[in-house]
Amino acid sequence: MDMHTVVVGTSGTTAEDVVAVARHGARVELSAAAVEALAAARLIVDALAAKPEPVYGVSTGFGALASRHIGPELRAQLQRNIVRSHAAGMGPRVEREVVRALMFLRLKTVASGHTGVRPEVAQTMADLLNAGITPVVHEYGSLGCSGDLAPLSHCALTLMGEGDAEGPDGTVRPAGELLAAHGITPVELREKEGLALLNGTDGMLGMLVMALADLKNLYTSADITAALSLEALLGTDKVLAPELHAIRPHPGQGVSADNMLRVLAGSGLTGHHQDDAPRVQDAYSVRCAPQVNGAGRDTLDYAAVVEGRELASSVDNPVVLPDGRVESNGNFHGAPVAYVLDFLAIVAADLGSICERRTDRLLDKNRSHGLPPFLADDAGVDSGLMIAQYTQAALVSEMKRLAVPASADSIPSSAMQEDHVSMGWSAARKLRTAVDNLARIVAVELYAATRAVEIRAAQGLTPAPASQAAVAALRAAGAEGPGPDRFLAPDLAAADTFVREGRLVEAVEPVTGPLA
Repeated sequence: MDMHTVVVGTSGTTAEDVVAVARHGARVELSAAAVEALAAARLIVDALAAKPEPVYGVSTGFGALASRHIGPELRAQLQRNIVRSHAAGMGPRVEREVVRALMFLRLKTVASGHTGVRPEVAQTMADLLNAGITPVVHEYGSLGCSGDLAPLSHCALTLMGEGDAEGPDGTVRPAGELLAAHGITPVELREKEGLALLNGTDGMLGMLVMALADLKNLYTSADITAALSLEALLGTDKVLAPELHAIRPHPGQGVSADNMLRVLAGSGLTGHHQDDAPRVQDAYSVRCAPQVNGAGRDTLDYAAVVEGRELASSVDNPVVLPDGRVESNGNFHGAPVAYVLDFLAIVAADLGSICERRTDRLLDKNRSHGLPPFLADDAGVDSGLMIAQYTQAALVSEMKRLAVPASADSIPSSAMQEDHVSMGWSAARKLRTAVDNLARIVAVELYAATRAVEIRAAQGLTPAPASQAAVAALRAAGAEGPGPDRFLAPDLAAADTFVREGRLVEAVEPVTGPLA
């Protein structure tokens, strides 16, 4: 199979496939087993639809209106209406990659054969993704229970050829026009299909998958910047010794310490504690970097466990079971995902905070052990990186606000039928901002630490080979080194891109070997 094609089967998907489809435009195909499962489940739904007894989602209204039995002549209208009425989002548009993840993950659940959706509906979902048609989804409208209703409704509306969508050229047009231009026939929904397209945690899960991918890179990058700062501050690498971390065996702590130790191998800057300004111990932000970074890594690992479980799940209500029953359930509730989204915002805020403390220490002549004030070329005439630290501090302050959990809040809805909701979508949206901010914060520390390392080299000390590789790659990326004051924003933007794209890790690994 082509490496750019993701095959959707009956047993879930992987995080790598989500990222491939959402960010890199991978094509999507339904497996033969998925088509068979879709057809088999549909036979069950059709049989239930033909019976006089009401079945939720097949022949009844929804939510607080579930007590009304809907006759056969109104059921197609019922499914259209739930999509139209639930497509009630407001606010700015959600990013294209989030919407593609949302669509792909809904297709993943549909393909499981537990939703009762016809194969042709699933194929049309795949066709939209492959055509690069992205529904317009808005920031507000999901309470994370029953799933991400409004965002998924806007996607289902596009399947029907209604509402607005963005074409592969980036132009927003009426969805019907885009479908026609790509030879895609709009879907005419039948029993249960409208409900099945709306009832899942796909938006919050998609954002969790992408946040974890980004945070894994940022945590490794932060281990590197912490090592560079330790080196520039003439700190000791003895605190990174494996035997010290073995006696407190949190896995992430040991990984971060090992990453830092490998970056610092061969450094001529470490071990100067008893020189002109003797120290017994480094400050917490330097000495405890593995403990803080490592605890964050362990939280990422737990979030990845939840991610894996949710990627293997079929989230819908009601669901079609293998024995032919169609049963209501509460699996659409977003609590498991919402909690880890909030946990990740907390650890991202703390990682940003410790990065900023090291940056501030590098710039303060009273604590930097021989570095010039603000790493300026001619302090007083030049301000150096003074305001870069202000920017970093502003980002950290926002990160702390974003760390307030969304999942601890609940506003009842649907006439008290949905009386406890997860707010998982909101947790995911603020985490996306936190991840963006964290990349900027790590970039500022990197920019300051590399400048400080270069100043130490000019003082006659030899940085570690990995540090030299990081400096050279960052300079080649457009972030300049020490010198008189200049327009600083472009340098910081270059450092941000360098970190965000994983190029810092790529720069040092030829020296250190693969970092975790």
